[in-house]
Amino acid sequence: MSLGAEKKYTALLVDDEELARHVLRELLQTHPEIHILAECSNGFEAVKAATEHKPDLIFLDVQMPKLTGFDVLELIETQVAVIFVTAYDQYAMRAFEVHAVDYLLKPIGRERFEAAVERAKNRVGEKRPPAPQLAAAARPPRQFLDRLVVKDGTRVTLIPVAKLDYVEAQDDYVALASQGKKHLKQQTIASVEAGLDPARFVRVHRSYIVNFERVVRIEPYGKDSRLAILADGTRLPVSRTGYSRLKSLLEDRA
Repeated sequence: MSLGAEKKYTALLVDDEELARHVLRELLQTHPEIHILAECSNGFEAVKAATEHKPDLIFLDVQMPKLTGFDVLELIETQVAVIFVTAYDQYAMRAFEVHAVDYLLKPIGRERFEAAVERAKNRVGEKRPPAPQLAAAARPPRQFLDRLVVKDGTRVTLIPVAKLDYVEAQDDYVALASQGKKHLKQQTIASVEAGLDPARFVRVHRSYIVNFERVVRIEPYGKDSRLAILADGTRLPVSRTGYSRLKSLLEDRA
């Protein structure tokens, strides 16, 4: 790059409304240093594009069908500067909690847009916290997950919590068992547990969380341990502490 040449940046525009993407394109015309790599009309396209292109900057709508902007931020692994774009100011605080560099309220004003772009350019390349930490920060207080999102390459799978049978810790990953399949996700079992409703899910072992509704019986196994037998025949180890938790939940429901 020659002396005095302006640094170049790459960007994605993500919004389910074509008009909103058009407005962003128009505003970016005065920024030749920012090259638009792709436009995405939903969260699935955004995750795929971010994985393939690894942009410096994403203009990211918050409310989109199926995958929200917060879901997308959890699933993209690249260190990218994010400007959330939303019509609802209640998302502003959450945007900063998940380490977005800024947020823009629709309709977007030129002065506010310029300020957000300059702030984003100054923060390109900053290290973000781990994705599960971002997801936890984005979740409103005292609100439990109703689904889990998993990315395998560019493919994204949504797992409704109601269909989650159990969670198994596997080193730095968890295996999410649902409807006869296991989906691997890089996350700790403790962070998964924090997002699940304790009235429905029980940590029965240091390596297992079980959906209480799937447990059909408990069998003794050895001196101080037991097995939880699930409706599909799966057998999960139950520690002494885990058994106490199961009994406590049974008593609460009695």
